[in-house]
Amino acid sequence: MPGREKEEKEANRAIVTVLGHDKVGIIAGIAGVLADANVNILDISQTVLQEFFAMVMIVDLTGCRVDFATLRRMLEDKGEELELKVTLQHEDIFRFMHRV
Repeated sequence: MPGREKEEKEANRAIVTVLGHDKVGIIAGIAGVLADANVNILDISQTVLQEFFAMVMIVDLTGCRVDFATLRRMLEDKGEELELKVTLQHEDIFRFMHRV
């Protein structure tokens, strides 16, 4: 993949993280918000450590029908409803914050 095309593709990606107590409906709730905004889930990883739930999603914002701040607020609101901590970060910011 040529460098510029790869950079453009990565610029439209974001990371969704979800943390909290495990319960029924977490993935459906978060995926529903993303689907309503026309955001495509590219990859998802989730685990449950005893009763604690952790999930990371890589999403494509190319077709997103709302701006980034609105999507972040929609996800945070769903997180409050489900009693979870939900964050949305652009991929480049996520990479910068978590580099070693």
